[in-house]
Amino acid sequence: MATRIYGTVDAERQNQMSGLEFVQGLAAGTLPLNTIAQTLDYDVVEAENGRVVVALVPTGAHLNPAGTMHGGLTATLLDSCMGLAIQSTLEKGIGQTTLEFKISLLRPITPETGAITAEGKVLNCGRRIGTADGRVTDARGRLLAHGTTTCLIFPT
Repeated sequence: MATRIYGTVDAERQNQMSGLEFVQGLAAGTLPLNTIAQTLDYDVVEAENGRVVVALVPTGAHLNPAGTMHGGLTATLLDSCMGLAIQSTLEKGIGQTTLEFKISLLRPITPETGAITAEGKVLNCGRRIGTADGRVTDARGRLLAHGTTTCLIFPT
């Protein structure tokens, strides 16, 4: 597999793609992944219409003072998968941004947890508002955290 590239996709190029084409480009590595993904070491690994999965292997770099993965990282994974799931349903020239999201942290995540995935699925997507939910699970399928989001949809 080619080396992952990081950066941003300019607005003109984004407007030439549907949301699904954009998100699938992120997952395939043909488009640059955002730099926060580089900083936190997560990846977009699956993308289909209305569903996106991001993955991360927790390390010592992700820990809070208590020795568990920082809740902000879990929030970032959920915000990313849920927002991108909504993006995957949008037409060319339409964008989205998070208005609000809520998460619940259910189990501690540590480097010993191993690989985790955050899966976002669209609940509803209208002309102005989209909603999605997300689930963070470990390799055994145990639910570690979950969340919901509301996104504003707008012409770009």
